[in-house]
Amino acid sequence: MKPVGKVLCATGIIAGVLVFFWKDSFNPESLSGARVLLTGASAGIGEQMAYHYARFGAEIVLTARREAVLQKVVEKCLTLGAKKIFYIPADMSSPSEPEKVVQFAVQKLGGLDYVVLNHIGMTRFQMWDGDVEYTRWLMQVNFFSYVALTTAALPILERDKGSLVVVSSLIGKIPTPFTTSYSATKFALDGFFSSLRHELVMQKRNISITLCILGLIDTDTALENIRGKVLHLTASPASEAALAIISGSATQVQEVFYPWWLQHVCYLWVLFPCNRDQVLRSYYNYSSL
Repeated sequence: MKPVGKVLCATGIIAGVLVFFWKDSFNPESLSGARVLLTGASAGIGEQMAYHYARFGAEIVLTARREAVLQKVVEKCLTLGAKKIFYIPADMSSPSEPEKVVQFAVQKLGGLDYVVLNHIGMTRFQMWDGDVEYTRWLMQVNFFSYVALTTAALPILERDKGSLVVVSSLIGKIPTPFTTSYSATKFALDGFFSSLRHELVMQKRNISITLCILGLIDTDTALENIRGKVLHLTASPASEAALAIISGSATQVQEVFYPWWLQHVCYLWVLFPCNRDQVLRSYYNYSSL
């Protein structure tokens, strides 16, 4: 067996052993009465997180752009057991919206135990076409609004010993074709919040940060974007991704990888730079773009 094959085999064995012995320390009862601000809550992973938090008896403020859809999510959350639930429509492309959302959540809930940043702007899956304005807009939605929400929430989270939960992507760890602007926003999230975590620890401020690295999830938008363009990839369920995010943040882990094996993909990407780009490009159908 070649050296690379031996390493891959050993990595697989170690991963299997870890999965076998790993015990989930997440206690759903810990979220009963927890005060949660959740962005991007009208569809996809955000919607599924709202339903999980409701089942666990949390007090929730939901936000997204579409008010009518938010109202439907709120109605379902009430049937699932949410202790309190409110919503506020907000467009995160507007720099004034993040502070308004945080103020609304604190007013309604009296504090914050979790701020879950999950919203994204419309993503184009295509070759870079030189559209700087779109990239600037997407950076505002996917990155700068996260920074603004965090800045507004930090004093409350410190007071309440709360947690920041940042939903990101494998594309923020490993750059892929046809995602130039989106990948840039996710790399920015990784850099900002990983650096902020160091600073909070150094300042002895009791705020945890969980960065969530997700693979392909079976949301309607993601599946539509990649249809016929990405080969050999299976989408994971949004409901399971949502639960992984919630359980990881509740136990205050620094990074959540979903599916779990993405962590090993990141390790291998760093350890074996030879031919990795060629292998990655083999998953894309360039002729369809």
